[in-house]
Amino acid sequence: MKRVLVAALTAVALVGAAHAQQFFRIGTGGTAGTYYPVGGMIANAVSQPGKIVATAQASNGSVANVNGIAGGSLESGFSQADVATWAQKGTGMYEGKPNVPGLRLIANLYPESVHIVVRKGLNVKTPADLKGKRVALDEPGSGTLINARIILAAYGVQERDIKPEYIKPNQAGDKLKDGSLDAFFFTGGAPAGAIAELASGGTGIELVPIEGPQADGLRMASPFFAPDVIAADTYKGVGAVKTLAVGAQWVTSDKADAGVVYEITKALYGDAAQKTLAAGHAKGKFITKENAVKGAGIPFHPGAEKFYREAGLIK
Repeated sequence: MKRVLVAALTAVALVGAAHAQQFFRIGTGGTAGTYYPVGGMIANAVSQPGKIVATAQASNGSVANVNGIAGGSLESGFSQADVATWAQKGTGMYEGKPNVPGLRLIANLYPESVHIVVRKGLNVKTPADLKGKRVALDEPGSGTLINARIILAAYGVQERDIKPEYIKPNQAGDKLKDGSLDAFFFTGGAPAGAIAELASGGTGIELVPIEGPQADGLRMASPFFAPDVIAADTYKGVGAVKTLAVGAQWVTSDKADAGVVYEITKALYGDAAQKTLAAGHAKGKFITKENAVKGAGIPFHPGAEKFYREAGLIK
């Protein structure tokens, strides 16, 4: 009888433990970009055995992640600051469309540089020179596609003026390599895997600067754009290039459990996680609690806000 009782109690305890464990999916981006590897590092850093299991999932990027959070297929995801702000406030690309007022911020992570990659020798000196060229703008659902359209328009280029393709950077890199594509856009933390692979693999590439009065006008019209420089030799054989950047942010829903979000935020800025992030990716060293509260744009989730208040970062 005693043995049966012990077995029954053990079974109840195991069921209770299973129920206590929380799964927290993080929508990232394509496997060749920056969101995916950084998301994997963050998922490992914040998972807590028996309590929280965080997993990084490949996706189409910012818009897809915001939609996944709104629809309940993701607990959280990465998004460009511009997309997150538009989605939460119902402005920009979400104006007149269903928006996501319940979108909440866990953390601002790192700056995402806008890359315009072209085959070497094409004589493309500014985005205006892309007219008539075969240009990949990334997939629908990506923040890159939105940025590409805004930037091209600022330099007087419409989509009808180019031969657009809507593919991810790794596919674009393959097409650039075999000569069937001239250029592609990518917004993400530098160095990006697909571009680094292209540059080190012997394919001559250049990065097109985004500067001058058009870039200044863009920053005035869209304050989420910040001036940025991709340093020399970030990509093999490519010199320093002036460009624009937006913040990469980790967002969730106001329906996410406050206790879980608090534990995840606290774990992200613990010593072990910080060392892992700094060593694991060039953008990892930017993922600090001080940077987390910069350029918010949307309200913090109460769980994250509690941590930042305790850390003295917000009042």
